[in-house]
Amino acid sequence: MTFRVTRLSEAMVQPCDPTPTGTLELSAIDKISNFRVKVSILFVFRYGNEAAKVITEALSKTLVLYYPLAGRLKELPCGELQIACTGEGVWFMEASADCSLHSVNYFHDVPIIPHEKLLPTPPPGIYAPLMQIQLTRFTCKGFAMGLTILHTVCDGLGTAQFLHALGEFARGSPHPRIAPVWHREAVLASPTLASTSTLPLPTPNYNLQRVFITISIDQINKLKNEFVELTGKHCSSADAVAASIWRHRTQAIDLEKDANVNLVLFVNARQFMDPPLPEGFYGNCIFPVIITISSGWVVEASNAEVVKLIKDAKARAPDEFKKWLKNDGNDPYNALSSYTTLSILQRQNLGYNQVDYGWGQPVNVLPIERYSLIPVVIVGLPPTPKKGICLTTWCVNKKHLPPFLQYCTKAYISRL
Repeated sequence: MTFRVTRLSEAMVQPCDPTPTGTLELSAIDKISNFRVKVSILFVFRYGNEAAKVITEALSKTLVLYYPLAGRLKELPCGELQIACTGEGVWFMEASADCSLHSVNYFHDVPIIPHEKLLPTPPPGIYAPLMQIQLTRFTCKGFAMGLTILHTVCDGLGTAQFLHALGEFARGSPHPRIAPVWHREAVLASPTLASTSTLPLPTPNYNLQRVFITISIDQINKLKNEFVELTGKHCSSADAVAASIWRHRTQAIDLEKDANVNLVLFVNARQFMDPPLPEGFYGNCIFPVIITISSGWVVEASNAEVVKLIKDAKARAPDEFKKWLKNDGNDPYNALSSYTTLSILQRQNLGYNQVDYGWGQPVNVLPIERYSLIPVVIVGLPPTPKKGICLTTWCVNKKHLPPFLQYCTKAYISRL
């Protein structure tokens, strides 16, 4: 994909009013080493008049309420992490592209997103901003907003909550519908558990290959109907798709029948707390549901049988989360890195596709991370107005890529 992006300006956007200072404690989940990574998302909008001006002004208002995001990550000599509420701000870059969004098809069907052009380059210095944004204007008057945020401070729901608040300010609201709540002290765990969760993990490089897979609404309904026929109960589209892609991936990596494979699904644990976390909590509160079973079983089972396995595991999640908080049992957050483990991140219901800065919802939202260490499938929505589910995967190496594509092609439409 050949087009030129020129960076026009860069600045630190700070809260427009004075904000509290000092340090804030992070939760036990925030501090987990697997979450000390940057998450990058690209939002594509068909139109936006003076978008940079509107969004930066709204950002300065939003940061008054979300003032910890204008701070910096602080690491103590003991390795403990905190947020220093410095009010330094969020890094914002404005850029222009020499083409229209139509000419790049709104980044639909793009094998490799040019992230080095559409994501902000961080400012100089050791202590990087927790959030960085680049707004790139295209010749058609549309724009793309590349967002990078440190997972340590927000999970997917928390990030979406922040973006919706930003949109409400951009559209002229005096305050967002949901007021942010820090409340990280509610998600505490024993010192022993917290220390093991934050230990560095081995990082083998599996040379994972990126693949896009589109699953039509008709194919999803077929998978869901198979489960209804087996159990007489309904299942979600996400569970039906998770079962299907896990089966195809397990077929592709071709293990011995008695070799174990793992599926990891992250669930929202806010309602597992007692009392439940308040509306407005924007920290990390996701819990890994881990399923371990033989490769042979996954390959030979029907999709409906795998869905049942997933639903049964999710039903156990509230009790397992409470055990984890008490340090009673194994730590599931440290079991994510082997090649025989597939992690599925379900983003289709977070609300990213409904963010509105005053010119309508995005026509496309897509992850632009590059995963090479942990086999991952990200579940999202296809570009507007298509229906169904779009998977962005880094889950097989070069050796297993041809059979993976072959299995997926029989069931969906896949493309590199």
